[in-house]
Amino acid sequence: MAAAAVAAAPGTLGTLQAGRARWVAACCARLRPGWRLPGSLTGPRAAPAIWARGWAPAVGGSAPRRGYSSEVKTEDELRVRYLEEENRGIVVLGINRAYAKNSFSKNLIKMLSKAVDALKSDKKVRTIIVRSEVPGIFCAGADLKERVKMNPSEVGPFVSKIRAVINEIANLPVPTIAAIDGLALGGGLELALACDIRVAASSAKMGLVETKLAIIPGGGGTQRLPRAIGMSLAKELIFSARVLDGQEAKAVGLISHVLEQNQEGDAAYRKALDLAREFLPQGPVAMRVAKLAINQGMEVDLVTGLAIEEACYAQTIPTKDRLEGLLAFKEKRSPRYKGE
Repeated sequence: MAAAAVAAAPGTLGTLQAGRARWVAACCARLRPGWRLPGSLTGPRAAPAIWARGWAPAVGGSAPRRGYSSEVKTEDELRVRYLEEENRGIVVLGINRAYAKNSFSKNLIKMLSKAVDALKSDKKVRTIIVRSEVPGIFCAGADLKERVKMNPSEVGPFVSKIRAVINEIANLPVPTIAAIDGLALGGGLELALACDIRVAASSAKMGLVETKLAIIPGGGGTQRLPRAIGMSLAKELIFSARVLDGQEAKAVGLISHVLEQNQEGDAAYRKALDLAREFLPQGPVAMRVAKLAINQGMEVDLVTGLAIEEACYAQTIPTKDRLEGLLAFKEKRSPRYKGE
């Protein structure tokens, strides 16, 4: 039924259908010719100038040098690595504030925002891994030493910036994986919740502990945790400020995989890398619209969700990648997708 016809339908059913049509139309608006997903499939690759002071890029698949010094420069607090060779297409965001347990400072939030802004418009990015470069820590949440120096009028706007950056990560158009190899508390767990997939070491600790400080999760935790594990259990964990280890987090569905920690302290990162490698061979356009269809569909009723799926599927039909997939199947070879 055309959107105009649906809008004209009388009564409550017509109202519901009109709302559904508007939702699908809004989704489709991103997907028509010249379509644009969150972050854009068609945006240009970040120019060299985008690597501005405030966050440091690196390339190569080898493990980065970890920072333990209290003299880590602010531009080293977030490291962005474009992996190469068989890992080409995987980007690693490594948080490196050892002296502050990777907590969110004003500077780190600014760096994350710049990094995400560049990544979301980069067609060559296939999967993003968020990890820590500090042993035993993922992210301890907000930097309370910085917070205590803020005027009350500054706190709300700063929390809004944290929430906005976490939302930007949630809206990245490619798969995202949080590798939790250590402590993930408060905003740290909210950062992980914004990722599509979470993996953790059994020794990791995670929880939304804000009620201990007489506040509530402000980076999306009250919304994303119930969606991940269910309302009742999410309320229990938030009300109690309980901290779970990796095994407990896996048991409640908070994470997808739990690993015994290794001597290097990066078991979760290695698992995340394995998962990212599984994603690489798939059609890039299909991966992006699949994520959009899932994310949009989970927020609406089933009928609307199916309409969103239909709209997203339609965008794969005219692509060169789809034809390449069929040809590769016919010729019994691996497809060579270009994201077109």
